[in-house]
Amino acid sequence: MRADEFVTEAKKGKISKRLQSATRGLNTFHDTEKANSDYVLNRVMMAVACSDGTSPIDINKTSWVGKERTAQPYTEVEQNMLKQAYKAAGATWSDVNKGDMDSEELTNTNTTSTLKPFKGYKKK
Repeated sequence: MRADEFVTEAKKGKISKRLQSATRGLNTFHDTEKANSDYVLNRVMMAVACSDGTSPIDINKTSWVGKERTAQPYTEVEQNMLKQAYKAAGATWSDVNKGDMDSEELTNTNTTSTLKPFKGYKKK
């Protein structure tokens, strides 16, 4: 028996009546652009996690990055390397931080511990 006889995902087109009758709640979906459904799959699954089945779901359709790719250079040299690569590849890009390569935590980061200090075992 050949693998393509039992691997039904390899067969493009319509699902057979036999396979369809053995399923329950079968849905297919894609993004409106029909380009890459990985991102829309992620957003749909997040929306399902926020849903109770009756109330409307209030989430953004896209995150701050949307379907774009991100690159996070650590140094200015790496930023310059990326700029050259974007130009060589003909890619459009934008610097979200507008040249700011400084990474600073918020002032209240790691100032107070959420754990109570261990004061030792009680003496008997």
